[in-house]
Amino acid sequence: MLSEQAFEMIDIVARVGSFTAAANKLNKVPSAVSYAIKQIEDDLGVILFERHHRSVSLTPAGEHFVAQSREIMTKLNNIKRDTQKVANGWRPSLSIAIDNMVRADKISGLIADFYRHFTDIELIIRLEVYNGVWEALSTGKSDIAIGATSSIPVGGTFKSRDMGMIQWSFLVGKNHPLAKAEHALTDEELLQYPSICLQDTAHNIAHRPNWLLNNQRRIVVPDWIRAINCFREGLGVGYMPYHLADIFIKAGALIEKQLATPKQDTACCLAWNTANMSPALQWVLDHLGDTEKLKKEWLS
Repeated sequence: MLSEQAFEMIDIVARVGSFTAAANKLNKVPSAVSYAIKQIEDDLGVILFERHHRSVSLTPAGEHFVAQSREIMTKLNNIKRDTQKVANGWRPSLSIAIDNMVRADKISGLIADFYRHFTDIELIIRLEVYNGVWEALSTGKSDIAIGATSSIPVGGTFKSRDMGMIQWSFLVGKNHPLAKAEHALTDEELLQYPSICLQDTAHNIAHRPNWLLNNQRRIVVPDWIRAINCFREGLGVGYMPYHLADIFIKAGALIEKQLATPKQDTACCLAWNTANMSPALQWVLDHLGDTEKLKKEWLS
C-alpha cells in the first residue's frame, strides 16, 4: 500500500485538508480518495486523518507519517535525478591528486572555480609526494594527477599532458659551512651533512629515490615548506624545485650551490584516467589548459 502514489495522495490530502479538494487535484472521485486513505490506515494500523464534516486534519501519527514520507519522496526524486545524470556521465565526486612540488597557491583558485560550475559534485584534493601521485591514480583514489613526475609507472587507461621540465636547485642555508664555497661541491664535501628529503607517499609501489649519497644521513620532512625551514636553519643540504626555492634564493635566505655531478631536470605532467571521464573531469582538463598554461601557472 505504501507506494509512491500513496505517499503523494496522503501529502496532497494533508496540504488541502479535504478528500474532495484532493480528489479534484488527482482527477479522482472523492470516494476513491477516501477509500484509498482508509486502506492505508488499515494497513498501518493507525488513524492518519481526523474526519470532520467538510474537512480532514492530521492526527499526531499522521503528522509524523507525512513528515517522514516527504523525506522519502525527496530521496526518491534525488535517486531518479542522479540516476539520469549518471547515465549522461555524471559522477558524485571528483578526486585530484596534486604533487606538492607544484604551486600550492593555485589549489584554492582551482577549488573556487570548480564549485562555481558544479554545485552538486564533491571535489576531493589529495596532496601527494612523488609516486604517491601515481598510486592514487592507479588505485582509483584519484581521477586526475597534477604535477606527476617521471614516466608513468602504471598500466591501464591513462593519458597525460606535458607540463614542462622541473629544474632543481641544490641548496644550503646562508649560515651553513658550505654557503661561501665558490667551487662545485664534491660528494666527499657533502657526505658529512644530512640530506633533506621528502617522504614518498606511495604505499604499494616503489618509492622514488631522493638525492642521497652512500652512508649519508637523512632528514625526512613531509613537504617543501618544512624542507625550506630545515635549509634555513642549516640542518642539512639537498635539492628542491627551483620555482619553489627562487624567492628564498633571491632574498638571500637560501644559497644555491653547484655540484660536480648535478641533478638532471625532471619531466612533469598532468595525467588522468580516461575510464573515469565525466563532464566535471573534462571541465578540469579544459580549465587547466595546455602545456604552456600548465607550466606558467603551476611551475613558475
